[in-house]
Amino acid sequence: MRKADIVTFFERLRAQRPDPRGELEHENPYQLLVAVVLSAQATDAGVNKATRPLFARVKTPEQMLALGLEGVTEAIKTIGLFRNKAKNVIELSRLLIERHGGAVPGDREALEALPGVGRKTANVVLNIAFGVPTIAVDTHVFRVSNRTGLAPGKTVEAVEARLEKVVPAAFRLHAHHWLILHGRYVCKARKPDCPSCIVADLCGSTEKTGEKTGA
Repeated sequence: MRKADIVTFFERLRAQRPDPRGELEHENPYQLLVAVVLSAQATDAGVNKATRPLFARVKTPEQMLALGLEGVTEAIKTIGLFRNKAKNVIELSRLLIERHGGAVPGDREALEALPGVGRKTANVVLNIAFGVPTIAVDTHVFRVSNRTGLAPGKTVEAVEARLEKVVPAAFRLHAHHWLILHGRYVCKARKPDCPSCIVADLCGSTEKTGEKTGA
């Protein structure tokens, strides 16, 4: 995709969603961190269903530890891999207290040192909680980046590196939100909704369905 097309691509996504938000429900950085850890190989909707009652009771690492492993396990049992995730949530809560006074650090290295926190999770937390213009590549971002020709790559790391290079600074903060939402609701995995896509005329995909519409 040409540089001018990339600018137009993000201008249209911004016009459609001027204030994009992540769809994981949370009230503070700690709850966000827990929700993102729980979202691995799970849907945001599924995570929200489990965390609504949990977060009504638990807002801090101290409260999570007080709930205990058994309580956390029971609270998130509807989420995939819930037993291992419960262990990670308890352990990361303990480490937040021991290492960071109970606060979520705004530092990538410190975040990635926590159980269950990889690069993508750290990117999401840094972006949403601390306003750092990171780009978290999930399955939607990976698909849209490759399908459209925006930032093709064979691995998540390659796509992230390419996006960091090609996304103009003015769009960097919200870029991954726009791409996630576009992939979730329009550029879907099985059947992309090309007729309603506002960037169809910029897309290099060979998988287009129906007529491309553009803006």
